[in-house]
Amino acid sequence: MSNGPEAPVPSEELAERKMRFLFTLRSRGVTDARVLTAMERVDRGLFVRGIFADRAYEDMPLPIACGQTISQPSVVGLMTQALQVNPRDTVLEVGTGSGYQAAILAHLCRRVYTVDRYRRLVREAADLFRQMDIANITTITADGSFGLPDQAPFDRIIVTAAAEDPPGPLLEQLKPGGIMVVPVGQSDTLQSLIKVTRTEKGFDYEELRPVRFVPLVEGLGSE
Repeated sequence: MSNGPEAPVPSEELAERKMRFLFTLRSRGVTDARVLTAMERVDRGLFVRGIFADRAYEDMPLPIACGQTISQPSVVGLMTQALQVNPRDTVLEVGTGSGYQAAILAHLCRRVYTVDRYRRLVREAADLFRQMDIANITTITADGSFGLPDQAPFDRIIVTAAAEDPPGPLLEQLKPGGIMVVPVGQSDTLQSLIKVTRTEKGFDYEELRPVRFVPLVEGLGSE
């Protein structure tokens, strides 16, 4: 792997970066062994291109195409951990972005459906999944705020963009006993990561931590 147009990063240095990457995840609260193993298997460097490629193993969000971002790895890990994914689960991801989150989920569950409003992001992510021989991800260009009624219900739902409230259509598509993790907030400066569990009586809400995500926007993107 090269860091853009410059000389390739020596393999020893790359291995050290990846080791520090995993140490940082643990130190920031990602302790679930299955989640850490999945994040070790999915090379974030494959999902960060151009001038930011050299920063792929730093714990920071980075810009990608269509004005979107690839999330901070520790936040990806904490969201995945909160989702409590089981090997037989079917998971809906709203907001494909770079495809990094979906690739991690693919190592933890039976099937991932990932939706994004930008055709370019969906196409590029699908290409990466093929290169990585990940066969249990279905990529779809659609308005994710409405979920995927034809594939519902889902065991788990993860939303990687902030909504003012947990979207009603997504709540309806969650199985009883299912879990949804979603950033909620009315501005990009004040958001909270929420874990929603569907019970026999309704929904339980747990506030996890402050976060910053791009907003969840209705409709399809122009790219």
